[in-house]
Amino acid sequence: MDLALPPPLSEPELLAELKITAEKNREASKFLGGGSYAHFIPSAVKHLVGRSEFYTAYTPYQAEASQGTLQVIYEYQSLICALTGMAVANASMYDGATSLAEAALLACRQTGKKEVAVSSAIHPNYLEVLRTYARGADLKVVEFPYDKKTGLTSPFSLSPSSSCFILSQPNYFGCIEEVRGLAEKVKATGALFIVSIDPISLGILKPPGEYGADIVVGEGQSLGIPRNFGGPGLGIFAVKKELLRQIPGRLAGKTVDNQGRVGYTLTLQTREQHIRRERAGSNICSNEALCALSACVYLSLMGRSGLKKVAELSLQRSNYLKKKLGSIFSAPTFKEFVTKKGSAGLPLDDLGARLVCVTELATKLELDVLTR
Repeated sequence: MDLALPPPLSEPELLAELKITAEKNREASKFLGGGSYAHFIPSAVKHLVGRSEFYTAYTPYQAEASQGTLQVIYEYQSLICALTGMAVANASMYDGATSLAEAALLACRQTGKKEVAVSSAIHPNYLEVLRTYARGADLKVVEFPYDKKTGLTSPFSLSPSSSCFILSQPNYFGCIEEVRGLAEKVKATGALFIVSIDPISLGILKPPGEYGADIVVGEGQSLGIPRNFGGPGLGIFAVKKELLRQIPGRLAGKTVDNQGRVGYTLTLQTREQHIRRERAGSNICSNEALCALSACVYLSLMGRSGLKKVAELSLQRSNYLKKKLGSIFSAPTFKEFVTKKGSAGLPLDDLGARLVCVTELATKLELDVLTR
């Protein structure tokens, strides 16, 4: 078949032609969100993650040969606990969706119940993963609708059969859910309260541990990890102290040897690879240690004030654009909102609208261009 291709080009000529073509593109991906976000990544993150002792490291089974990797995992766990207000965090999961599904399984194990209650305003992909897990474990998933005017989860009542209630904060539409008194309402039925978070939002929003969450999960990609066409991600998973032995994956701990020297080791591993299958917390077989390293370095560099600044800029710039384009929901939003105007963002076909994301990287000029 004759493909009618142009004459071959040298590499410099081809690169020049591709550059000219690329410059014709309009930058729109910056305003795509829906679980994967364009936040600034300090150069030091890329440099440290690229060091061979980290990117070629395997599971740190031999503590004596893995002190650097184990310390990174320990520091990551500590930072996630500080960020979420929880007592214990594991050494990361695959992504936000599997973290949420594993949290539901934990709730069922802990309560002995077979029903999972969830807000329908969580990420639709997370909901699909949850349904997949539930089918395999013979669990029932009950969805509570969201209000079409506010964008928030509608008032609901849990049945005595519910093992947990899962809420996203902010939710998939970027709306900030009302959480006052919610934990008490959930726990009154004997269920656990699970919150799926955007870690950047915790620069300004109250940590879930402070409003009664039993389990906190989320996608950590925003914490210094490039989007890379959709992956890899980083599954955040943190729990209150009482659920320590139910946490999936592994925990790294800090100790001292018989000479008083600080050392790090794998403290708890509830994977079926290590203990009897019927007692295993999960069959998940790995963790995203390299991505956790990125998050650890990012959070260390940004600090409390830096993360707050990123969150504030995202909030301010998102709301600047929202005032210009309008939103179909009335609830306050963080860095995403749903609008029927403009062409940027993620299409939401069922709503006939688009989910637009604005982070600290968006300039006023770029935002004004979108409204012309």
